[in-house]
Amino acid sequence: MGSSSLVLAIDQGTTGTTCLVVDDGLRTRGRGYRDVPQHFPRAGWVEHDPEELWDSVLGAAADALDEAGAEAHDLAAVGIANQRETTVVWERSSGRAVHRAIVWQDRRTAERCRELPADLLRDRTGLVPDPYFSATKLEWLLAGRDAAGLAFGTVDSWLLWKLTGGRVHATDVSNASRTLLFDLRRLRWDPELLELFGVPAAVLPEVVPSSGIVAEARLLGARVPVAGIAGDQQAALFGQACFRPGEAKVTYGTGSFVLVNVGAAPGPVRDGLVQTVAWQRAGEPAAYALEGSIFVTGAALQWLRDALGLLGDAAESEALARAVESADGVHFVPALAGLGSPHWAPEARGLVSGIHRGTRREHLVRAALEAIAFQVCDVVEAAEVELELLRADGGGADNGFLLQLQADLAGIPVEVPAEREATALGAAALAGLAVGVWSSSEEIAGARRIAARYEPELARDEADRLLADWRAAVRRALLPG
Repeated sequence: MGSSSLVLAIDQGTTGTTCLVVDDGLRTRGRGYRDVPQHFPRAGWVEHDPEELWDSVLGAAADALDEAGAEAHDLAAVGIANQRETTVVWERSSGRAVHRAIVWQDRRTAERCRELPADLLRDRTGLVPDPYFSATKLEWLLAGRDAAGLAFGTVDSWLLWKLTGGRVHATDVSNASRTLLFDLRRLRWDPELLELFGVPAAVLPEVVPSSGIVAEARLLGARVPVAGIAGDQQAALFGQACFRPGEAKVTYGTGSFVLVNVGAAPGPVRDGLVQTVAWQRAGEPAAYALEGSIFVTGAALQWLRDALGLLGDAAESEALARAVESADGVHFVPALAGLGSPHWAPEARGLVSGIHRGTRREHLVRAALEAIAFQVCDVVEAAEVELELLRADGGGADNGFLLQLQADLAGIPVEVPAEREATALGAAALAGLAVGVWSSSEEIAGARRIAARYEPELARDEADRLLADWRAAVRRALLPG
């Protein structure tokens, strides 16, 4: 294996950073991981220290290269996938962040979002006015500051700035499309939206394709081209080889995200879902996706573990769920950060219903897992697309109970790849395509390996009954007060 066949994928996520060294067979040769601290200064506020994000990347990259028995100068390219919408503002002169990064989960701008022109934003950006997206976070960070000499970016832009020693300030089309500042069809920053949010054009990054050489990075003593950038969910769609319209994936992580490839145009507007750029290869038209963003899924298990002590580890959830025949009437609506798709209700609050004297921790844990599958089904139904298959990845894809339930409720097979790190593989594939490690998307699809496939087993009327009970619980969580 020649050195030119290795790609480093950086997957900078909400709770940690994963780096993979990937070979030309899309096999992982080395893996590194570093936790990322989250900071919660007030209820509903979530922040990261940008320098801690950068340090986690350096540490995870060094670990991945070490495990692969490689050096940075052996790499053909670097690809970046990142937690989307998380907003960083820094000084161009010093590279110092002016504030902690405001994380996508943060709800501090909910009131501002209620004042925004929903129809304009939907038409221009494909998105909805929600604190999830970057523009109101950026507006908050710029308030009372002189914007001269400042730079804004999502996490990909921040990492690219650090990798290039401050020489390159750029983002890709997929990340730009998550800001509420980007024209979805013209693929450019929108002057009217910049004015709406009080954002000077000078703070914005250049927008580049997702696959194409962007810059030369200085990484661990070597110079390596950065040739792929995509938001984590778009990268996972690419890594799952969902290259044709109608192909879909779900990523089970801190939140869960369903993306459906809709081709070379944004596709139809669907209530409760958003339109987004999936990716763009240099010299080619953009591909688009329809997306449902579920804010709290794996995070609900983390909450049961950390706040209530009901789990020692999230991996225990499968065995605990299987220890009981059902959730015994318990429903857990995990609106711990409001509700995303298909409700877009930042004011919603978490709800546990149906508890009684016989309720045990197993029932609560099972209800939390069931809530993940229920929420994904709500998004799939809202998409109004006849799916033949759902491709699953992320940490939750290791949970056989969850995936069988998902197949049962959705009524379609759920397929799990041998490599669960689809986000990182997507970043590697986008970068590798740009430098010739792979010649085509078909070659990438051919290298994909399947580990498991879950077929629907539950009768449709029983699945519909379970979904109806779930939706009744959600309606209670949406009630005011």
